[in-house]
Amino acid sequence: MDAPDRIAPQRPKGKRNTKHPPAEAHSLGALIVGAFGRHYLARLDNGEAVACVPRGKRAEVVCGDRVLLAPGHPPLAIEQVQPRRNALWREDAWRSKMFAANLDRVLLVTATYPGIQHGLIGRALIAADAADIPVTLALNKCDLPQATAARAEMALYTALGYEVVELSVRTAPQAALEALTPLLSGQTTLLLGASGVGKSSLTNLLVPQAQAPTREISQALSAGKHTTTATRLYALPGLPEGSALMDSPGFQSFGLHHLSVSQLQHGFPEIRARIGQCRFQNCTHRDEPGCVFTTDPNAISAARLALYRTLYAELTSAASR
Repeated sequence: MDAPDRIAPQRPKGKRNTKHPPAEAHSLGALIVGAFGRHYLARLDNGEAVACVPRGKRAEVVCGDRVLLAPGHPPLAIEQVQPRRNALWREDAWRSKMFAANLDRVLLVTATYPGIQHGLIGRALIAADAADIPVTLALNKCDLPQATAARAEMALYTALGYEVVELSVRTAPQAALEALTPLLSGQTTLLLGASGVGKSSLTNLLVPQAQAPTREISQALSAGKHTTTATRLYALPGLPEGSALMDSPGFQSFGLHHLSVSQLQHGFPEIRARIGQCRFQNCTHRDEPGCVFTTDPNAISAARLALYRTLYAELTSAASR
């Protein structure tokens, strides 16, 4: 644990203070269940909810973190973040952001309307793979006329080995619950997706007490309004202990500057399956002669190869700065 900010008074030599245990003994164990900028909500091990803030301006704390808090009057100081099992990040040229920590699954939501954003989905899948977090894709609003075309688009991910569940949260809530319950039971799941795909409606369905605000899609922009401004963790009612859902703000971009080229390549199942099949061992899969993705048009779809090359260019450009 980091040393406390204040300097402890000197004890007389030859005497031991047996009345007061070390500072660590006074710390309160807690789980971060809400992140609002640099203000946090924690659930103590006794179940009590308390407000807390990190020590220092550069402290990185996210929903799902296990922490130690200094006792006192709220907001309590976060003394230490316990080691994480994993963390989901995104990073671009301007900022780095951790979504959440200690996850068992990401539920990546897309929708038949306003449309499937393959670039965002692809980036999120790569970030989750780098963090070794399993992903399930959810196609929402399957009651709309666009469902047939969207279902055909999502077949790409099924073919790559990802599980895809179809939902109609507004018109068939019970069916949505039945489809998701086996996935969420006993796990901490991050709900992730672009604005407007129905994440808030899904949160309200799974956790009625959350009452996350929802808004209609902006017809003029064909994009969702940002209705969620904080990340929250909710215990899932009716499911075994340890079943929790994190609801995160919708996103419109997803940088991967924190990854290596090796992590990028591994995040594409098509590339991972063909490692060692190119003429050159260090092939970057762009324009090298003998690249399997150039010679075999069935090795990867044109759109996925274009995404890979875009991301490769972003990573190498960021590394050269």
